[in-house]
Amino acid sequence: MQSKVSASTLRDPGLAPSGHQKIDWVRAHMPILNQLEKELGATRPFAGQRVAMSIHLEAKTAYMALVFAAAGAEVFLTGSNPLSTQDDVAAAAAERGVTVHAWHGATAEEYTEHLVRTLQAARPTLLLDDGGDLTYLLHTSHKELGEGLIGGSEETSTGVQRLRAMEAEGVLRFPMVAVNHARMKHLFDNRYGTGQSTMESIMRNTNLSIAGKRVVVAGYGWCGKGVAMRARGLGARVIVCEVDPVLANEALMDGFDVMPMIRAAALGDIFVTVTGCEKVIRREHFAVMRDGAILANAGHFDVEIYKPDLEAWGGKPVRVRPNVDAYTGADGRRLYLIGEGRLANLAAGDGHPAEVMDLSFAVQILTHLWLLENRGKLEKRVVQVPAEIDARVAETRLRALGVEIDRLTPEQEQYIKSWQV
Repeated sequence: MQSKVSASTLRDPGLAPSGHQKIDWVRAHMPILNQLEKELGATRPFAGQRVAMSIHLEAKTAYMALVFAAAGAEVFLTGSNPLSTQDDVAAAAAERGVTVHAWHGATAEEYTEHLVRTLQAARPTLLLDDGGDLTYLLHTSHKELGEGLIGGSEETSTGVQRLRAMEAEGVLRFPMVAVNHARMKHLFDNRYGTGQSTMESIMRNTNLSIAGKRVVVAGYGWCGKGVAMRARGLGARVIVCEVDPVLANEALMDGFDVMPMIRAAALGDIFVTVTGCEKVIRREHFAVMRDGAILANAGHFDVEIYKPDLEAWGGKPVRVRPNVDAYTGADGRRLYLIGEGRLANLAAGDGHPAEVMDLSFAVQILTHLWLLENRGKLEKRVVQVPAEIDARVAETRLRALGVEIDRLTPEQEQYIKSWQV
């Protein structure tokens, strides 16, 4: 594969060797992408296509980019969060033929510049977004760079929320597939992936016990369900805060305490936000928290734990451990924020397990193949992932695990389709 290092924007190309190790490790644990790499590498259905990707740039996403490249695409990759980009992986991806514009710790200006460079270099025919930042640029300041776009996909809940708002206003310029809503994505990635990786990040960065502590989970969607489940499994007493009465009832029946954040704030030892909304934990909550409370965000943007209020309460942060900042109130109480309030599992961790992302990224690749096959046939709206893609990914995963399941007999198939006894 021809090197794209000279065309890329990298922190340090010399870091590539450790990035190659990371990519090779996850590749060995992602059997569905292995199969797609083999199949699509033989047929190269993406030949002539230019894929622009904004996603958390770490080993698993880099491997997905390499599968797109093996399938014939020219791939342009940037990060979707300034702190989740791993510089060694970015350098390794560039050495393996992907054009990369990203580095860890980018300023707000650099982050936007990397997004723009990616679109300018690609002039994409296909778009893979995580959080909607590329999509936003193609609808605002850089509309001209999306003229040849067939369509795209969105990886995360927050991004789909933004797309729904655009669709409702009638401004969406091209079809976007809500990959986040695919069953083989949200039932596994959002729940098991977020649950494990978020708790791993808290434990790794604090070196403190979860058992016996009160963990407050804000939001009980699929991500919140996963965090609450894993926290309980580690021995925590879990409190859920919700605004949706249906989800609040679900949390109750799953065995968790449910209460408003203002009450939970005085009780919690660890707080995890997974709502997709802003100012979930703010000034009045910080004012009543216990000394030593740990704050972690697992939502896409760093707006859920409201940092201006936190700084107003506790002054400028002091770095007390890698990825952990302390804020000290006037009364001496300290609150600890992980990963600067950005996605704790990626800004201060390695993200979801490889086996989980194997499912999500297989859905992504097959969705883009479907977009290509249906070029010009789709409306400019938010589109659901076809059921057959979910089924193919699920069946491939079971085969890789050596798991067999039952099949309906012809009589059973007829029975469930009939209304007559």
